[in-house]
Amino acid sequence: MYLEKIQTENDIKKIPEDKLKDLATEIREFLIEKISVTGGHLASNLGAVELTMALHLSLDLPKDKIIWDVGHQSYTHKLLTGRKDGFDSLRQYGGMSGFPKRRESDCDAFDTGHSSTSISAGLGLVKARDLKGEDQTIVSVIGDGSLTGGMAYEALNNASKLETNFIIILNDNNMSISENVGGVNKYLNGIRTADSYLDLKESIFSKLMKMPGGETWVKRIRKTKSTLKSMIIPGMFFEDMGITYLGPVDGHNIKAIREVLADAKRKKGPVLVHVITEKGKGYGPAERHPARFHGTDPFVIETGIPSNPHNKASYTNVFSTVMIKLGERNRNVCAITAAMADGTGLKRFRNAYPERFFDVGIAEEHAVTFAAGLAAGGLRPIVCIYSSFLQRAYDQIVHDVCIQNLPVVFAIDRAGIVGSDGETHQGIFDLSFLSSIPNMTVMAPKNKWELSDMMKFAVAFDGPIAVRYPKGVAYEGLEEFRAPIEYAASETIYSESEIALVAVGSMVKTAEAVRDTLKCEGHNVTLVNARFVKPIDEDTLYKLSDDHRMIVTLEENVSSGGFGEKVREYLSRIGYKGDIITVAIPDEFVEHGNVDILKKAVGIDEESVLLKIREKL
Repeated sequence: MYLEKIQTENDIKKIPEDKLKDLATEIREFLIEKISVTGGHLASNLGAVELTMALHLSLDLPKDKIIWDVGHQSYTHKLLTGRKDGFDSLRQYGGMSGFPKRRESDCDAFDTGHSSTSISAGLGLVKARDLKGEDQTIVSVIGDGSLTGGMAYEALNNASKLETNFIIILNDNNMSISENVGGVNKYLNGIRTADSYLDLKESIFSKLMKMPGGETWVKRIRKTKSTLKSMIIPGMFFEDMGITYLGPVDGHNIKAIREVLADAKRKKGPVLVHVITEKGKGYGPAERHPARFHGTDPFVIETGIPSNPHNKASYTNVFSTVMIKLGERNRNVCAITAAMADGTGLKRFRNAYPERFFDVGIAEEHAVTFAAGLAAGGLRPIVCIYSSFLQRAYDQIVHDVCIQNLPVVFAIDRAGIVGSDGETHQGIFDLSFLSSIPNMTVMAPKNKWELSDMMKFAVAFDGPIAVRYPKGVAYEGLEEFRAPIEYAASETIYSESEIALVAVGSMVKTAEAVRDTLKCEGHNVTLVNARFVKPIDEDTLYKLSDDHRMIVTLEENVSSGGFGEKVREYLSRIGYKGDIITVAIPDEFVEHGNVDILKKAVGIDEESVLLKIREKL
């Protein structure tokens, strides 16, 4: 009823104050209904409903700016800025993104998708405002999980010198994707559970009010909040940095949040507002299992059970099983993740070998250098990070791992096109940026059995090595082809002549389908599983150049700096005269949508590959 009245930004201000709770309920019901159909980030959005409403009531959008860290919790923000109809196509190709997008609305101040960036971006907007002599209110909203990322502290350190207003909202729900770990969580937990602070009004204020002259004392105390906080909460990390700390405040109390925001807006300098919320609030299954409902597939509302459960094992499941076996066989094997124990499949390893499992929080850079230290100490660390997040640690891979040629294994999940999360999450650059580094070896399995074999090979390998594998159901085809893995050697699956298909990892399945069609059309087709992206198998390529009129490379990676470029350069160097076709993702970012639709859009699906080959033939 009240949600229907929200047609554009600031319409929420027309809703009577005593009806705001009803609007919050409507928003939660709407999000649960829509996300149960499309999938998406549910728990984080349910936890931020009142906070978002309070922000919209306190600010004037789009003049004022909200920067959402990661951005997965911005669904209510989208609803309150007139994008209700967009939820029918949420995260679908050509539809509304699940993250803030400047191209989508003037109320989206900054595109986000990875963690710990909002304070830096917000500080930039503050400085731009000040230099231009403007007066917008700038608010960065960051979660306690994102606060484990080093970039957030770099920004806080820089922001502490500000002499103009900048509001940072710490949305504290005690969760990243998995449960938070480390000293930051311990510090914040001390604030969360400080009864003497949380019950301030109920205890100290109420007692003072009963005493003679108590009202005067209460007024004085309210004017000296910083002194009182310093007495009650020792340390006051943010205050010691020069950042005014306000809170903690109940993140589901709109009135309380508006009051503290009004106070924050009056400050001359940086202000951190500590808001405590419950991830998944208002939906039982998400409250009980916030990690599972962080990013969910479509589900049955009544039970929370996925609508279309996958019966077959995913690559992540296969990796999870392999890790258990590797940990059992080799006591030096350690596993490292950056706040993604569930997503990467390392939860089972953590349960089996807790002393050899390390969750470093959302800190990919630290994860890699920490792994380098473990390797220098004689252990065999396996760093499991999503492809799109690994790029955040590029310098550490170069400087701390590869220069020293340390035996660190990089298990790269979600490599290639991942679909609905869009540009910030597509894992389409890792082959290029890893292959550019000396001492690095890069591999990709064609199916689930080869992933197992490659992990065993990688753990025994004496140097930096990466194994990249896609999201989704693990391919079970070509099971009969399981030649032993040898360094820098590809696997020839079918040996013929005329056309050679040389495919990397997930594209072997596509190449197999392309070959079947070409065979039906009367062509002789060789199929090679590249296995190694760096170094490439020059011996096999040399043999192919002898009796094939066309060599086609296939990879689920950008063409720039990828496998195809390396093959093309080698074939050119040896004077190959035949046709060379490079099937790869164009030099562009790939938006959100169904994986099959996106592969067709960028030209790496079976039909597109066949079209390219037929044009040359």
